Amino acid sequence: QVQLVESGGGLVQAGGSLRLSCAASGTILSINAMGWFRQAPGKQRELVAAITSGGSTNYADSVKGRFTMSRDDAKNTVYLQMNSLKPEDTAVYFCAARYSTWVPYKYWGQGTQVTVSS
Repeated sequence: QVQLVESGGGLVQAGGSLRLSCAASGTILSINAMGWFRQAPGKQRELVAAITSGGSTNYADSVKGRFTMSRDDAKNTVYLQMNSLKPEDTAVYFCAARYSTWVPYKYWGQGTQVTVSS
């Protein structure tokens, strides 16, 4: 089992920045990939960013150039640095983990709210 705990959400004005953290614990040695998802009210959950154990990243087109995902293996933590935030970034952000890029995400955090005011 893997446990994921997000933190760092909050209220910020448009143009501002936030950094989300996701701390992993449990049997994490086999985890190969982690991702950040978000879900806005009335919308489907969408992938925002993902990172592999090798450090390769990919981003949704809507956040490219503004968001950066990184990992600190010594702390078993991944981060999502969010800059130039827009009101449309408002959502609950979830951290997720999976054993391989070939299988679905299996473990999910509880989510952290990000609200961007205009």
